[in-house]
Order: sequence, then C-alpha cells, then structure tokens
Amino acid sequence: MTDVHARRQNRIAAAVPLAIGALAAVASWQLGVGDTADPGPGLWPLIVSVAMVVVSAVLFLQPRPTGTEERFGRESLVVAVGVLSLLGYALLFERVGFEIPTVALLVLWLKVLGRESWRMTVAVSLVASAASYLLFITGLEVSLPHIVHF
Repeated sequence: MTDVHARRQNRIAAAVPLAIGALAAVASWQLGVGDTADPGPGLWPLIVSVAMVVVSAVLFLQPRPTGTEERFGRESLVVAVGVLSLLGYALLFERVGFEIPTVALLVLWLKVLGRESWRMTVAVSLVASAASYLLFITGLEVSLPHIVHF
C-alpha cells in the first residue's frame, strides 16, 4: 500500500466518525442541554459528540499512515455486525421492551460473534439481563420500557 493511499484511507476513516459526531451533536443540542444547575437530557450526548468530533478532526487533519493498517477481513465483519446489532437493539428497545432485545443482543454477541458454548451464552445472557433489570428498573427506578413487572 502506498503512502498516499494509506493517507486517503485514514482520512476516510476519520471522516465517518466526524460526520456521525457532528450529527449526534446537533441531535443532542435539539434535546436540550440545560445548564450546570439543571442539566438537560442532551448534555452528556453533546459532550461525547464534541469529543468525537475533535478527535476525528485531528485524525482527519493529520492522516499519517501508522504502518499497522489492517485489511478488511472477518474481524471487520464482526465489528459491522456488532454496530448493526446495536442499531437493531435501539429500534426494538422502545417497541418491544427492555428484556427481549437485551437477551437477543447478548445471545448474538456471545454465540455468533464470540463463539461461546450454549451453556455460557444462555447463562450470561439471562443473568446479565436480570442484573440490568434489577439495577436500573427496580433499584434505580429508571423508566425503561419493559414487559416483566415485579
């Protein structure tokens, strides 16, 4: 791979999170950031989005090849499936509730992407989902959509 080609690839790799961060910053601002005494729901997403834009801009402006660039392979596909599954999780979360998408996401990640045994997959998926339920819904009383009521 030539130096020019590597620089172009690094610029493209920096442009994607730069654009996503900028869009997320706009969406966060629209949620309302509030002020220091009464922070709004968009404050932390805005902080993370701005950090993402700054880091991506630095990488975009200094696209030096590191010499350790990898070719796309199975690992790249695993990352893509992981990101797409998070998008699916976010879409299902509001419609179906917390429990089913959480178990399904963990099963996908553990069994399909992580190649764990069924015993480990089922145990971790159920225990992690139950622990999250107990922590957020029961313990902290966070208003999450859920179908199981205790």
